Amino acid sequence: MNAITVKEFYEDIFKETCPDLDNFLSENLNKDIGHFNVFNIENMYSACKGKPEMPYNRRTYYKVSLISGENLVEYAGKTIQIKEFGVLFATPKIPYRYTPISTKQQGHFCVFTKDFLPFSKTGFDINTLAIFSNQSDFVFQISKEQYGQILGVFEKMHLEINSEYEYKYDLLRNYLMELIHFGQKLNPITPTENIKTASTRITSLFIELLERQFPVENTTQLLLLKTPKDYSDVLNIHVNHLNKVLKETIGRTTTDIISSRINQEAKILLKQTNWNVSEIAYSLGFDEVAHFSNFFKKHTGYSPLLFRE
Repeated sequence: MNAITVKEFYEDIFKETCPDLDNFLSENLNKDIGHFNVFNIENMYSACKGKPEMPYNRRTYYKVSLISGENLVEYAGKTIQIKEFGVLFATPKIPYRYTPISTKQQGHFCVFTKDFLPFSKTGFDINTLAIFSNQSDFVFQISKEQYGQILGVFEKMHLEINSEYEYKYDLLRNYLMELIHFGQKLNPITPTENIKTASTRITSLFIELLERQFPVENTTQLLLLKTPKDYSDVLNIHVNHLNKVLKETIGRTTTDIISSRINQEAKILLKQTNWNVSEIAYSLGFDEVAHFSNFFKKHTGYSPLLFRE
């Protein structure tokens, strides 16, 4: 699964309405202060030609969203429903899917990279904060009063980022830290799914992760997720729990499902490409050709060369 960068995020949301992104991103990146930007959700949705839904993916940036409107957030087998007001603290550690339910969406969000909050400026590593840990339930239901408090911080962000003040990014960093500390004091929303639905969601996300690695289209494309542990780490659940869920919903083990899909792709590559067996083995995650040959023969009864012939 590829990680979505800040630039790719802008391209996906704004499509052809984006400005020249290289110039757009260069102002603060070239100052070696990381990246920070802030958006008005209502204005963005009315102006952009991309889709408002955020697909399930790992991202390289952090995001703080102030939300007014009904939305669903799905991650690690959980579905969180924001009914009216909410705030979300997204981290690169936790892939998630974000889906607006109602057409009336308001609020604000900011995106930033880890370099925007360096230890030298904050006195701590952002990854040590509970709200940005890989165990964080990072979506919070808030009251109308709390919404107004956070809204005030975002309004200051908008004013400052458009100013000519020489030290505006120092102020923006302080405003961001105010949001983070506000979030650290909140209690997360309780997931609305029952156990059966959660298992179905985990299965769906696992299959999505698996299929995103295929087809293998060239010899430099490598499988990044090869073992059950690789998948459970991305899904932020224990590998034993993933295996239990897949046994319940599909009737097969995690290893069996992964192996079957790799074997299927191996057959396609042997029949439809002129790659040698070593290239196919390497692209499918095998360090040794002999390991690939044994794997393939175990699943098909043929050696790779005999199958190709």
